[in-house]
Amino acid sequence: MERHNNFDLLRLVAALSVIFSHAFLLAENSQDHDPLNMLTGGQAILGLAGVFVFFTISGYLISQSFETTPSPIVFLAKRALRIFPGLLGCLLVCVFAIGPVATSLPVGDYLARPETYLFLLRNAVLDVEYNRLPGVLFWSGNIGGIVNGPLWSLPCEALLYLLLFALGVCRLLKLPVLLLLLATGIAALWFDTAGTTFGSALWLLGFFAAGMCLYRLRHLGPRLFAPRWALLAVVGLALSIPARLFLVGFPLFGGYLVIYLALSRRLPVVRAARFGDLSYGLYIYGWPIEQCVVYFSGATAPWWAVFLISAPVTAAAAFLSWHLVEKRCRWHSRAAVRPALAPAAAD
Repeated sequence: MERHNNFDLLRLVAALSVIFSHAFLLAENSQDHDPLNMLTGGQAILGLAGVFVFFTISGYLISQSFETTPSPIVFLAKRALRIFPGLLGCLLVCVFAIGPVATSLPVGDYLARPETYLFLLRNAVLDVEYNRLPGVLFWSGNIGGIVNGPLWSLPCEALLYLLLFALGVCRLLKLPVLLLLLATGIAALWFDTAGTTFGSALWLLGFFAAGMCLYRLRHLGPRLFAPRWALLAVVGLALSIPARLFLVGFPLFGGYLVIYLALSRRLPVVRAARFGDLSYGLYIYGWPIEQCVVYFSGATAPWWAVFLISAPVTAAAAFLSWHLVEKRCRWHSRAAVRPALAPAAAD
């Protein structure tokens, strides 16, 4: 089994970039000082780039997972077990640990409100538009009452899983089809379809499709993942900034760089998952923990304090989530045979 890759490291960096970016947003109610926002002249924030990295890696690894899973039904079960147990654990923490502390209502009234349980039930089925708890306002601002903002990407991810599943069952996971999906996703970025769940999934399609395309081309090996192509991708991504095409260019240039950095044998492998696969837990726990830091500071903590306090607390929550919930709910099958470049994270 080939283990020489840095997928775990990249996902960990992507999750931390989301937490880092949200520290600016929640501490200052603004994204003006986000490093990537300043670098690109307002085209993207660092947290959004982290989401792009997640979806690119997912496109690659989930393509692999479908190909190496003996049954389409087992594939769906694996995908559901990857998303829902950890999500449900996080929602229970939000409702029964964070909510009673942060609500302005008496705890008894908070627990008696049907909205409390509607938040739990609706978010558990990925109806993430229902994003507030009764009486909970961490700070006075337009997003001060949002309990877990990053959950917006989960229904998009689930829809793209289903798209890959449908294409796989129909034997359409072929490069021409995937290139068409990539072009469709880039067009969605150009026309900015984000807003609804379906529109946001379409908006993220280009990143997911980039990973799928690179998985189909993996047999090219060193010819595809060569330093000269990586340098060209860096130049292309850099030139997309003054051209005001950073988002449109990221699936092509950024997507390639993500997979190159994951698979290049020229780079040392970092054992980023030695304590568990914490990236999902970091992603779903980061926002509510940062909201709590802002709340307990009286909305006076600067962004750097929000990040420095939230990061280790979120890492501890992610560690517990992985070892107590996510790891125990993974689908274990001895029938699947993995090809080369097959990281354990694909399951």
